[in-house]
Amino acid sequence: MSETIPESWRAVLDPVLATPEARKLGGWLKAEESAGKAVYPPRGTRLSALALTPLDEVRCVILGQDPYHGPGQAHGLAFSVQAGVKVPPSLMNIYKELEADLGLPRAATGDLTSWARQGVLLLNNTLTVEAGLAGSHAGRGWDAITDAAVAAVAESDKPTVFILWGSHARKKASRVSALARNSHHLIVASAHPSPLSAHNGFFGSRPFSQANAFLEANGRGAIDWRIE
Repeated sequence: MSETIPESWRAVLDPVLATPEARKLGGWLKAEESAGKAVYPPRGTRLSALALTPLDEVRCVILGQDPYHGPGQAHGLAFSVQAGVKVPPSLMNIYKELEADLGLPRAATGDLTSWARQGVLLLNNTLTVEAGLAGSHAGRGWDAITDAAVAAVAESDKPTVFILWGSHARKKASRVSALARNSHHLIVASAHPSPLSAHNGFFGSRPFSQANAFLEANGRGAIDWRIE
């Protein structure tokens, strides 16, 4: 695989990347790109969630499914788009809930880098996608890598919040047995912020205030959820 594993995650991920399955994933991605297929996000940004949020600094985990599949959108952080890109509908609903929950105005930008730098791990289950084809790289081998990352956080003694939006995120968390064992973590689960499901329990779930109350109570400090 062409991506460089951030230092803080190497002990966790190096063994996974040494497996035949991971090597197969790397070879497959290279072949897809050699065949002229556009793969998002671009090389060098696919592990941005891990690079921006070191393992020992994770305070909150938000799990996504796979990257945005439109040009110029994905940059390695779940639910986030690069500055200057139109805010996608799911993220717009996240902003609506953020406003209702904490009174913060809806941001004009969809870049969530400031969250990542504060210890919010914005991790997709699958870290690449073919242009225009949502879910096209699911089942190709990313699961083992991202499962290992989530498990490493779940196994930590540091109280952490896991925000699970939708059945896909809940299923991923259920694969990490440490989450069930470690009662010192907080799990906040609700419907997905997608326009198709946001009115079925996402709106009104107040994940941001719940996360901050828990983190402050456990001496880990509140997250500044504002997006400038």
